[in-house]
Amino acid sequence: MRDVEKTIGNLIDKQGVAFISSIDDDGFPNTKAMLPPRKREGIKYFYFSTNTSSMRVSQYRKNPKACIYFCDRRFFRGVMLKGTMEVLEDNESKEMIWREGDTMYYSEGVHDPDYCVLRFTAQEGRYYSNFKSEQFTVV
Repeated sequence: MRDVEKTIGNLIDKQGVAFISSIDDDGFPNTKAMLPPRKREGIKYFYFSTNTSSMRVSQYRKNPKACIYFCDRRFFRGVMLKGTMEVLEDNESKEMIWREGDTMYYSEGVHDPDYCVLRFTAQEGRYYSNFKSEQFTVV
């Protein structure tokens, strides 16, 4: 891969679904599909919106180890990023990714106590394409 950030970023930006994984109390991975990240900074930081009361938020608070995965089904390629997930509840973070129409999910608006931001910080990844995969470090 010549330009890791460009190749991975292009793949991510074209996906309508992101898969995020957390670790449960028994040490097993739990994966769920989510809407794509609301914001990304390169391939290092990803921001998702979710409910503060969700099981996933509870798991990340206990164990921040996380993984996110994006899959391009058309070309049978994908990228897995390993890192940590933070639960952000400060106003600046919430306002940063708030979108018109979000009151459908968070009736009290941007300051709804059941609305928070998940910030994923990637450390390393694995890219799969053309029946082979390559490991890379995220800087």
